[in-house]
Amino acid sequence: MTSGVLVEQRLLSETARVPLDIARSVLPPRLRPDATLGLLDISEYFSDTSGGVRTYLMQKARYVERHAELRQAILVPGEADAIVETSGVRCYRLRGPLIPFQASYRFLLATRSTSRIVAHERPDIIEVGSNYFAPWLIQRARRRWNAPVVWFYHAHLPRVVAPNGDRDTRARRAASVVLAAYSRRIARSVACTIVASDFVRRELAALGIERTARVPLGVDLDLHHPRRRAWAAETRRRYDLPEGPLALYLGRFSREKRVDVALDAWPEVHRRTGAHLVLVGAGAGGPRVPSRPGVLVRPFERNREAVADLHAAADIDLAPGPAETFGLAALEALASATPVLAPSAGGVTELVERSGGGRIFRTGESASLAEEAIALLGDDRAALGARARLYAEREHDWGSVFDRLFEVYRHVPRG
Repeated sequence: MTSGVLVEQRLLSETARVPLDIARSVLPPRLRPDATLGLLDISEYFSDTSGGVRTYLMQKARYVERHAELRQAILVPGEADAIVETSGVRCYRLRGPLIPFQASYRFLLATRSTSRIVAHERPDIIEVGSNYFAPWLIQRARRRWNAPVVWFYHAHLPRVVAPNGDRDTRARRAASVVLAAYSRRIARSVACTIVASDFVRRELAALGIERTARVPLGVDLDLHHPRRRAWAAETRRRYDLPEGPLALYLGRFSREKRVDVALDAWPEVHRRTGAHLVLVGAGAGGPRVPSRPGVLVRPFERNREAVADLHAAADIDLAPGPAETFGLAALEALASATPVLAPSAGGVTELVERSGGGRIFRTGESASLAEEAIALLGDDRAALGARARLYAEREHDWGSVFDRLFEVYRHVPRG
């Protein structure tokens, strides 16, 4: 088991805890009091079944652990209040209610606890990583400790509610306009909005949000590695997956992920190639995943080693959602030398175009997805995979990603 996995297990542990009320309990002393930069991360996009944001925060914790001049406090929701820590990183879990229609996530509503944590930790910079209540909790908490705030734009809510533009319903388009105004208000309250792709930077500029910094996300290059392809047959047996061509979708089955486009396309792909599509994610077996020829459903996989095995056992990876701000699961596939099929809009499109490690289909069109999937299955996937791996090594090592991110932090105006 890698040291990074151990860090994640310690920081995510909520078991065997003495009942705690962070609003009133005595808080432990700050870690690394001599650190030259203290960071506080706060996000509601964090749960046992969430993917990209949790991975990002845990990888950042690994980076902080390796750099004695840094310290980090992470503030995320949970079933109950809890405090866990490693040598340079402390994770606060604050009890919060489940978010309607987003059963894997919880709201952060603990105003007093948040203010106490910020005043106690005295961060040099605060990064907000969600769009719900976290930005406003931090604005209130700054009355007690006025640290500069940046916003990492992990979710593009205007696109999430209306991913198809003019083809969406009037109600969805109206909701998108409201959420765009809401996003502008958050952006005005922070020193800088951090984006992971040029796609998001362009989208925000169109909304009137221009004070942005682009920092692409990274991938664990040792965990997600082509060597795992050597035991792909064993991985398939473990998950009861068939031999022959195999496509993988790994993620949530929520509306904005547009799994429906892949489902509608797959009978034709299966008829012409014999390829199976396996969906691995939260909500497995639910009404949003109707039966289709050649489609298999497997439950969400928490084990990161197993996730890496699945990426390497697939022949191609599908990322059909046009609202992705980056596409961390797709990058993990590229690092595993697995070609990616992406829509013509969104953050994943950028990854495929920059890497040359896959194909693009017309957003929202099942027929286009089917044709490009068939073409990709017939391509020289070994050459595409090698190109994808080289790109991941060159551009997306987590260490260089966080070097760049902390440089952005150091140039954020104070006061």
